[in-house]
Amino acid sequence: MANFYTDNSDLKHHLNHPLMQKIVELKERNYTDAEKFDYAPADFADAMDNYDKVLEIVGEICGNTIANNAEAVDHQGASCSNGRAHYADATVENLDVCRKAGLMGMAMPRRFGGLNFPITPYIMAAEIVSRADTGFENLWGLQDCAETLYEFGNEEQRAKYIPRVCEGETMSMDLTEPDAGSDLQSVMLKASQREDGTWVLNGVKRFITNGDSDIHLVLARSEEGTKDGRGLSMFIYDKRNGGVTVRRIENKMGIKGSPTCELVYKNAPAELCGSRRMGLIKYVMALMNGARLGIAAQSVGVSELAYREAYQYALERRQFGKAIIEFPAVAEMLAIMKAKLDASRALLYETSRFVDMYKAYDDIARERKLNDEERAENKKYSRLADALTPLAKGLGSEYCNQNAYDCIQVHGGSGFMKDYACERLYRDARITSIYEGTTQLQVVAAIRYVTTGAYLDLIKGYAAEGFDGKLAPIAENLSKLTEKYAAAVAKVLEANDQAYLDFMARRLVEMAGDLIMAYLLLKMSKTSESFYNSTLVYANFIAAEVTRHSEFIENFEIAQLEAYGVKA
Repeated sequence: MANFYTDNSDLKHHLNHPLMQKIVELKERNYTDAEKFDYAPADFADAMDNYDKVLEIVGEICGNTIANNAEAVDHQGASCSNGRAHYADATVENLDVCRKAGLMGMAMPRRFGGLNFPITPYIMAAEIVSRADTGFENLWGLQDCAETLYEFGNEEQRAKYIPRVCEGETMSMDLTEPDAGSDLQSVMLKASQREDGTWVLNGVKRFITNGDSDIHLVLARSEEGTKDGRGLSMFIYDKRNGGVTVRRIENKMGIKGSPTCELVYKNAPAELCGSRRMGLIKYVMALMNGARLGIAAQSVGVSELAYREAYQYALERRQFGKAIIEFPAVAEMLAIMKAKLDASRALLYETSRFVDMYKAYDDIARERKLNDEERAENKKYSRLADALTPLAKGLGSEYCNQNAYDCIQVHGGSGFMKDYACERLYRDARITSIYEGTTQLQVVAAIRYVTTGAYLDLIKGYAAEGFDGKLAPIAENLSKLTEKYAAAVAKVLEANDQAYLDFMARRLVEMAGDLIMAYLLLKMSKTSESFYNSTLVYANFIAAEVTRHSEFIENFEIAQLEAYGVKA
């Protein structure tokens, strides 16, 4: 019997991070739920044991059902008829198994039927599901839209909708339109308020993941005469009320089990979620941050499967009288794949822990006023989460694509055929660096933390922890690379030219991300010898990357921008 949790000891390493004790205490309000719910933990050890057992269930379902169904789902795909989207047969089976196992609404409070999981073990479950079937993770993972309902809906809306999600109903976030892709300020789906105070929605949404879901969060223009983000509000649409039809589903390259829909709203009844005019400015930003963390988890799941498929094939495939893993060129590819996987996973869970911390304080603040120390911690972790989320999504999805590419390369000609999972994996991986904000948009979000010095401060904080023994030479090399990064940032900022900064932004962001991930691996190697090889390999890998970027910046003159079609 396969189990995608117990077969990966790295997951337990991240689950048992020292910060988890504080996270769990905040999430469990010092375990007061144990008085009301017989399945609530009585203490920290009980909570961790609970997470471990649930993740083991997730791993078993993924290893024995969802992964086995992935190929059939890819072949059948989703379909559309009579204004409705229909899942592949095996997708229906997957959802049914997850519902029966109680794996929906995992992060929601127990009073609404959830498991009250922190973000970190929930994101771990998302990674495991993605390894089994990347497209199915989209359907299962959209349960985190309930977080937005919980944070910004009123108590009546929470009580009405969140229990349905916990029971297994599906969700979607309806943001994109034919003329409003990444530029959500241009959303024009119209929200009209009737005389009785209720709302109806009219217009078209496009590229909506799981668009025929049971409960939708919809970004719509509620303010007459507006054309920017200040005229947008967030609404809740319930499929039971009718008014929305599926015009078509997209014929996609990959993730074929996840229906991507074009929706037509015709006087569809809806409820305002939160306050008017805050739809894009506040609610979608929160929604997208959660979604981006989910895509980062999805990316790590793909990277995990890509590495495993490549490694297993390299062990078994023989050429010139020996297994191809014995050839240095193949061995190096596999080592770099593993290093990228471990680095992106380290960043994913560092980010998720920071998210856990500030969300726990935000939730407590709904019940009582935070004291000065709590407010300071809330602010600190909120900033760290905002800084690391675009790195985790942007760089994690890029590594995911690179690992999927190299997985096929290890397979050679066989990898180009549909006989091996790596062909499907390669197609599924491609979307991760596009949806929920392209890598280029993640750079736009991240560059402010370069210019303010936030990333450099974080890097220096990691370095200050100290590393000895065989980790000392790696730390010394990372220190030198940090100096190159700092010099590159200084040179770009000294120019005081926005076009120049925008042009160099991706290089600066990648350098910061490379160093952060390298230090996270170094920290992990202090407590577990199993990460040493990946730490060494990754440090060597980024030495070339950081040097390449720093030399480009050092030798570049602003006047050269014109050759790239950029106006200074």
